[in-house]
Amino acid sequence: MKPSRCSWTGVFPAVTTQFKDDSKVTLDLDATARVVEGLICDGVSGLIVCGTVGEGCSLTREEKLAVYEMAKSVANKRVPVIGGVAEYTTPFAIDTARAAERIGLDGVMVMPALVYSAKPFETVAHYRSVAQAVSLPLMVYNNPPIYKIDVTPKMLADLADVENIVCFKESSGDTRRFIDLKNMTGDRFTLFAGLDDVVVESVAVGAVGWVSGLSNVFPREGETLFRLARQGRFAEAMAIYSWFMPLLHLDARPDLVQCIKLCEAIAGRGSALTRPPRLALTAGEQAEVETMMKQALATRPRLPDVGLAAAA
Repeated sequence: MKPSRCSWTGVFPAVTTQFKDDSKVTLDLDATARVVEGLICDGVSGLIVCGTVGEGCSLTREEKLAVYEMAKSVANKRVPVIGGVAEYTTPFAIDTARAAERIGLDGVMVMPALVYSAKPFETVAHYRSVAQAVSLPLMVYNNPPIYKIDVTPKMLADLADVENIVCFKESSGDTRRFIDLKNMTGDRFTLFAGLDDVVVESVAVGAVGWVSGLSNVFPREGETLFRLARQGRFAEAMAIYSWFMPLLHLDARPDLVQCIKLCEAIAGRGSALTRPPRLALTAGEQAEVETMMKQALATRPRLPDVGLAAAA
């Protein structure tokens, strides 16, 4: 099989989309640009915009393309920018992927067609059709707990002949799938961890990248943790992993977006505001997250050298 033509590696935060506190919860493009710039200055390896954490499914087409254009402009080729594509039909997904290509993004992260509970052969056909409609590299995003469709290693193997399907983001939490996929396809696909609280385990079995939620809040800690794991420095990685784990568990909750944005707000990196139907956490849930953040900030670890440039 042909090897994937993908150089993506490292931590790619799933960037939050910022909104204004008005009656329409209007897109705040300037605030989102500040989030993007802050992440790049803190040394992340790439960016995912308009994904789950970016509330891509809550944006209009015009808003989504505005975020694409802004992220490309702000990044200015310093890091790769990948656009989330999460649409209800294959034609809509093709239109969005083509728009990402026209704008000049570095790739697209494509979810299965939403709402419809597709059979495996239909999901495979969806990915094949979107990929064949563009020349951009495509990351397959599997998140069955949230989106209810499971993209299995066998389904990925069925797509190995589509040259620009290059990357697999696995968010099921089952790290055995990385091994199963490698057994089926060798090094055909670049593997990305997609669930924060199994990232070290994912690296141990072959992941070379991490689409991360909580690295929006602690980007240098996330990038350092990932590089330590990639370098086989697991004792040093475990010290950071243990510190980070209570927060990393938030990425596996149904209300992960609200949790991550609240953490961002506490850290001074963004707003906690989400667009309905996502509503603010209950008082009890908010207090729980605030306690986690207070503990994390009070015990923030010293970071060993992993070759990460000083913060800009």
